[in-house]
Amino acid sequence: MTTWYRYSFDKRLVVFWGVYGVRPAKDGVSLTDDGLLRATFGLVKLETTLENVDGAHITRNYRWWTAAGARGSLKDDGLTFGTNANAGVCIHFREKVPSPLGRKGHSALTVTVQDLEGLTEALTRP
Repeated sequence: MTTWYRYSFDKRLVVFWGVYGVRPAKDGVSLTDDGLLRATFGLVKLETTLENVDGAHITRNYRWWTAAGARGSLKDDGLTFGTNANAGVCIHFREKVPSPLGRKGHSALTVTVQDLEGLTEALTRP
């Protein structure tokens, strides 16, 4: 059974995530029956196998101007699909995952989902 994790939206930051065509009823993170992690953020998508996931942890209290939108990190090759500045799950990958925002791929993805503990637990289960 596919499990879907909705994003937690801060409507005050809509200008940052809305430009990507993100829709609260459609976009989020899916863990599929066939072993895939699929994250959609409007026009931007990232997909990899669950076997490529090397861990996940919750991060909190972002600066609002770096938290929202789809963006690559200035410090490393991480990618963020952000809809709020409160909290998210940072997912680490064994092998870099390509996206339209990074030619060389990303070793991590941060997603600001509603069920932080649920997604983290699902990705760190043995």
